[in-house]
Amino acid sequence: MNDGGVQGGRVALVHDWLNQLGGAENVLEELVALFPGAPVYTSIYAPERMPDAYRTWEIQTSFMQRLPGVMTHHQRYLPLYPLAFSRFRLSGYDLVLSNKSGFCHGIGLGTPRPLHVCYCLTPTRFLWLYEQYREREQIGGALDALLQPVLSLLRRWDYAAAQQVDHFIAISRTVQERIQRIYGRESVVIHPPVDTSYFTPDPVMPVGDYYLIVSRLIPYKRIDLAVEAFRQLPHKKLVIVGEGRDLDALQAAAGPNVTFLGYQERSRVRELLRGCKAFLFPGLEDFGITPVEAMSVGRPVIAFGGGGALDTVVPGVTGEHFAEQTAESMAQLLATFDPSHYDPAACQAQAARFSSAAFRDKLLAHLDQLLATAGKLEPV
Repeated sequence: MNDGGVQGGRVALVHDWLNQLGGAENVLEELVALFPGAPVYTSIYAPERMPDAYRTWEIQTSFMQRLPGVMTHHQRYLPLYPLAFSRFRLSGYDLVLSNKSGFCHGIGLGTPRPLHVCYCLTPTRFLWLYEQYREREQIGGALDALLQPVLSLLRRWDYAAAQQVDHFIAISRTVQERIQRIYGRESVVIHPPVDTSYFTPDPVMPVGDYYLIVSRLIPYKRIDLAVEAFRQLPHKKLVIVGEGRDLDALQAAAGPNVTFLGYQERSRVRELLRGCKAFLFPGLEDFGITPVEAMSVGRPVIAFGGGGALDTVVPGVTGEHFAEQTAESMAQLLATFDPSHYDPAACQAQAARFSSAAFRDKLLAHLDQLLATAGKLEPV
């Protein structure tokens, strides 16, 4: 590699699958922007289901691309992902950077071997946190029983693949602890990027009379806790933005002080964030982008005190944590919460720590250091 840093070298990116949009794809887009022209290796790619900009990328897919129905039901092919990634050979690169929540850290590297750094969104959730995943995807009965021997084999493969990674980067302290506990590997924390340049305050917009949630309405997000908390606080208002299979049940359980808006455009979400008393985050997430977006517009956050919220929300400064993941614990905090106690400028300053620019600077500096230590790069 030349001495111009990692961006002057031969870099390959690896991603689990490209048939749906989520937080992993937000990170991938940042990586592609950092390393323009770097190829993206993945198991499957559905151009019609992804943003048009992806069609300008060099995307290399596995044999799974040709499997029937894989683009819409990729989970059905669970046992094939290890084989798909291990059959790649990426020996022509200085650095392989995998963006992993599934199996892509098992990418085949070949000889001469490049340095492999894994940006770990989480150890594979449906292997190591299966009970949570089963509830989330409503897996039960016969399918659950059939999956057990497959999961056991995949856990062995997943652990072995993790031992072949040269360096891990975790997205939060929670994921860092999980990497250590499950894989027995050390990692550094570099938080994922948040678009703080878009989520900005409106200094002339008054604060409204509502609290806000923006979320998919699925079980593990625990929106039910907020709905029940506001049943106990009938004089406070809650607005919920989002869609999902829990919508009907949540509407049936909600009191008249809870309003469901469904899907909203990004610009409308920003407007709602700017006007809320506080943003509510009742789930347990590995990181959590939306609380940082709320702080970026200057609003405080009330979050369950676990997961990524421990990294992002500063009690007494940018919001508060409620101690137990129960409606009662949330309601107790809300009953005495005063939004005026939280300085919008302090919220913004905290959000800036997680900006896209901060992510790029930290990641490039860390990769340069790793490559220099490995003898693939002159120190810069």
